[in-house]
Amino acid sequence: MGSVEVLIVDDQAPFRAVARRLVALVAGWRVAGEAESGEEAVAAAARLRPHVVVMDINLPGISGIEATRRILAGQPGVTVVLVSTYAAEDLPPDACSCGAAGYIRKEDLTPARLRAHLAAINPPMPWTPAPGGVDDEQR
Repeated sequence: MGSVEVLIVDDQAPFRAVARRLVALVAGWRVAGEAESGEEAVAAAARLRPHVVVMDINLPGISGIEATRRILAGQPGVTVVLVSTYAAEDLPPDACSCGAAGYIRKEDLTPARLRAHLAAINPPMPWTPAPGGVDDEQR
């Protein structure tokens, strides 16, 4: 099976650079593309057909929450993981109902956590790679 294609969506270039590096550390994963706004995310997801979208909540234009809804309406098999600096209890109320597979705080986003989070999806996605790459302790 081919690599897991990941779309990174964030309006901050430094975070996208970190996320690119993080994805590169996960064995069998690769960055399919990037977007800086909610509208760009929807268009990029339609064009690139990623397996996973790492989606910031606060974006210029439509929010990451609305972009998630739109992406999943057109591609229900995509797994979207929301990211932000919010503590889980401070998430906007509609974050839980947008269809995202879950939420990870940006400061907690590591290769091992992303792998574990996606492996916990029930039922597991057939493209979820076996553990590999660099673990948190190795970084």
